[in-house]
Amino acid sequence: MILQLLLQVLILLLPRPVISMASAPPPPPPPLSTKPNCPSTCGNNVTIPFPFGIGGNCYLDKSYAVECKASKPLLRSIGLEVLQFSLQQSTMTINQPVVSSCQDKPEEARMVSLENLPFYFSYDYNYLTGIGCNNLALMSSAFVDDFTLGGCFSICNSKNKTEDKYCSDGIGCCQNEIPSGLKSLNISVSSINNGTGSRSQQQDCKYAFLVEYDWFVQNFNSSKDVQNWNQVPVALDWRIYNSSYENLALSKSSTSGSTFDCDTDDSGLMRCYCLGGYKGNPYLFQDVNECELGIADICKSNRICENYIGGYSCIHPKKPKVYVIFLDIGTGIGALFLVVGAWWLGIKIRKKMKQKEENFKRNGGLLLQQQLNSLHDDIDRCKIFNSRELDKATDHFSVNRILGQGGQGTVYKGMLADGRIIAVKRSKIVDEAKLEEFINEVVILSQINHRNVVKLLGCCLETEFPLLVYEFIPNGTLFQYLHNQNEEFPFIWDIRLRIATEIAEALSYLHSAAYLPVYHRDIKSTNILLDEKYRAKIADFGTSKSIAIDQTHVSTKIQGTFGYLDPEYFHSSQFTDKSDVYSFGVVVLELLTGKKPIPSILAEEGRNLATYFLISMDENCLLDILDGQVRQTGKKEEILAVANVARKCLNPQGKSRPTMKEVAMELERIRSSRNNSNVQKSSKQVDLTTEVIELWDIVST
Repeated sequence: MILQLLLQVLILLLPRPVISMASAPPPPPPPLSTKPNCPSTCGNNVTIPFPFGIGGNCYLDKSYAVECKASKPLLRSIGLEVLQFSLQQSTMTINQPVVSSCQDKPEEARMVSLENLPFYFSYDYNYLTGIGCNNLALMSSAFVDDFTLGGCFSICNSKNKTEDKYCSDGIGCCQNEIPSGLKSLNISVSSINNGTGSRSQQQDCKYAFLVEYDWFVQNFNSSKDVQNWNQVPVALDWRIYNSSYENLALSKSSTSGSTFDCDTDDSGLMRCYCLGGYKGNPYLFQDVNECELGIADICKSNRICENYIGGYSCIHPKKPKVYVIFLDIGTGIGALFLVVGAWWLGIKIRKKMKQKEENFKRNGGLLLQQQLNSLHDDIDRCKIFNSRELDKATDHFSVNRILGQGGQGTVYKGMLADGRIIAVKRSKIVDEAKLEEFINEVVILSQINHRNVVKLLGCCLETEFPLLVYEFIPNGTLFQYLHNQNEEFPFIWDIRLRIATEIAEALSYLHSAAYLPVYHRDIKSTNILLDEKYRAKIADFGTSKSIAIDQTHVSTKIQGTFGYLDPEYFHSSQFTDKSDVYSFGVVVLELLTGKKPIPSILAEEGRNLATYFLISMDENCLLDILDGQVRQTGKKEEILAVANVARKCLNPQGKSRPTMKEVAMELERIRSSRNNSNVQKSSKQVDLTTEVIELWDIVST
């Protein structure tokens, strides 16, 4: 009874302190998305964020102009309807046609061309998909006839015609990744006609299309669904030009401090994001009110949070006259709230612990424990980190800590409590197949201990997305130094030859010296990191496979990166150690020439770097394609010896390629013989480098 009376009195009296203080500030405006006085939506609540806009002066430039016709947003530069814009991901979704073929009549569809526009087909969110029996779905260049960019095939038989909604087994359905930075392509569908399946199955309708992966998983159950699909959603990445970035920076120079920052991708285009203290659209400006978001919990001793542009401060309020009167009443009520709060906090803690347990199971914790327990006793077990430790280490996974992003996840820079600098990989897991790739990477890296392989320190599975913790490699990727060279650090021949040797030694260890042989399956320059002394470290084992000692290959769906992909593996779906040898050969070509695996100039001619190199070797024109740093700082005998090693690695027939152990020994022999003026004499002792000395005189002439 007494407690009830105290509560009633408190309810009547508590508003008085508010009356005696300044009036409450108005609620903050919603985050800006569109420029002021410009339409913000079109049709079915499709938000049009700046730099896109409807009407004059509402968009950044004509590439981002949108027209709202019949309640549908049409992007004027490509003439297609946009289903959705995403500021956070810098993507937009459009509709694209489904290619179909019935009665074995092949068809082909030309996709929208994004040339001369700051857009490209998203590598992270799209997959080439084929549906049907004995179906071959192909991607080809939109500019060069018969130049295939990739594809996949699906089969059926009389006993099994069921489809897996993730298209992982190739039965009635198949999928494959697309090249990064893709601007345009053609998609075709045709019959394999290899005699597999009944005659009716061979004549069934077949389909091929580019599709946003998440939408496909949610909407595909069987091939009957595809019969009603004329168009499917496709994700496009959008960026801004450097000149547009400079205009944005100039327009915001009047504000106190920088409110946004931008990253540059491989094509030179930029993607922007807000810095701490700001929110909304990074291409516009709006301050965050930390006081209303609860960020300013550090204001203690009854101080009041006061917001200003780019931050906040804590001030001492004037105590109301009625403050002393209610002090005793507040103390009693506070004790009651303390009991209730402790009870509520206990419930919250138990709920959070239960959520962590569910995350641990969903992220494959039980599978990981089973895999690690099956390893040899001599192998070190990786550390299990807790989520709070990694959250603090990465500043709550701040965008300013991002080191890189890819199809398998985002990597953040962090620092542990003991001062160690680490790299934390937050994996993207959207289905069971991706989960197996994550567990696969943990198990494989737990078995590897080599100075030229990135060391796995541990993992964390109690978060929404699983986390891997690696040693931090400070100097970025080999790709950056080869294709974004700067005068401050000349990438001379001695460094290139050493890096090639280190990569070869690491692959030789994986193939023949590890506890179980490991095939990396995605060797490329972006997966080669450089440490503080510019030593090579192989990274990203998400698609790797460990095999039994007596195995010679693994049969899987085709995975890898175009330009590095073994052509024999593409046709047979059988990955061997010689497939890694081929990919290594392409990396050596990048070291020799400074060119990308599929340069845009060569793509227009229907060639990739490997083909161009082999033709140049056959025509004695190697000197013409070498990088300037290689020509200026390298010895001609060494360059030709390494070029011949690369040619052996790129042999179309896998059985004719050398093993990585032979390659590593030969590269080490070339390095060790550099003090010997007669390199030709030592080269003749090994089959890999015969024929090379005679080529140089012809090329030089």
